[in-house]
Amino acid sequence: MNVSSTEATSTIATVSYQAASAKSSLYRNGEVLIRRDQDGSDDHYKGPPREEREVTIRNARLLGQNERRTIQVHGFELLKRRPENPDLDFYDHQQVVQNYYAECAELVREETGASQVFAFDHNIRSATGKKNRKRIRGGQQVQGPARTVHGDYTLTSGPQRLRDLAKPPSRNDTLRSILGEGASLLQHDMVEHTLVDNHRFAIINVWRNIALEPVANHPLALCDGQTVKPEDLVVFEIHYHDRIGENYFAKHAGQHRWWYYPAMARDEVLLIKQWDSFGELAKSGGSRADSSVAGDQAPCTFSFHTSFKDLTIPPEAPDRQSIEVRCVVLYD
Repeated sequence: MNVSSTEATSTIATVSYQAASAKSSLYRNGEVLIRRDQDGSDDHYKGPPREEREVTIRNARLLGQNERRTIQVHGFELLKRRPENPDLDFYDHQQVVQNYYAECAELVREETGASQVFAFDHNIRSATGKKNRKRIRGGQQVQGPARTVHGDYTLTSGPQRLRDLAKPPSRNDTLRSILGEGASLLQHDMVEHTLVDNHRFAIINVWRNIALEPVANHPLALCDGQTVKPEDLVVFEIHYHDRIGENYFAKHAGQHRWWYYPAMARDEVLLIKQWDSFGELAKSGGSRADSSVAGDQAPCTFSFHTSFKDLTIPPEAPDRQSIEVRCVVLYD
């Protein structure tokens, strides 16, 4: 563990934002998109260039108990949790889906107080694994650390992902191998009840370092969801062979507040909110920022996030290896 890194109050880093010239957008317009091949890997990008911006990333480990960042308000939260099975092979698709998914879902349910939580997808990320085209046994290729500031869902794709989970999995869906022919993760009536009656739902990632060493290179930076405004958003379309997904890129804004947890260990997990239907941005259709109406303790809609290069870490330090398991969260 790099002592100077964990004790420093902040670090200066460059992160990749969408260009300032990009048109702000809340809904799909065909201007910024990426195409993915049948394996789910990036294939072709269309849109304006990204730009590197220097930001201060604060050390969230040094916050007092009353100042700590929470999944409810800020969009992310660090927990001390050992894997239930320390010998789990995270590079084995079936072991993760059959054993680790339930562990993640229960952890999120306990922390959020939700009535039901279902894990439905995951990625393994490693720069070295991506470079070497390493493949998860029984699954897709290892992905590289995401290097662009983004949020994983939009005003359109958040509700749509919930609807999709009430359908049989498509080709690239992680659960296809275990649900069985024609089966779905969620019941159609459950989803329609949630959306039509405006019950709260969320999508939360469980992020864990899966290497034996603490994370050094390519750590994760998280933006306080309370500092995000609608005009910061640019819809980014993801064109698969059988569907179109969406997330939000971000344009740089001076009010963004960035945090990280240096040297994350294997016995820690980071919860990252990808969407919350009770966040002000989601509830207002994008006409209001998260904290503009209900105060700075209101739920945020999501947290922007990105990997970054920590210049206090030597290049020869071990490569980050991480897993993120995506969970859909249903409240009463």
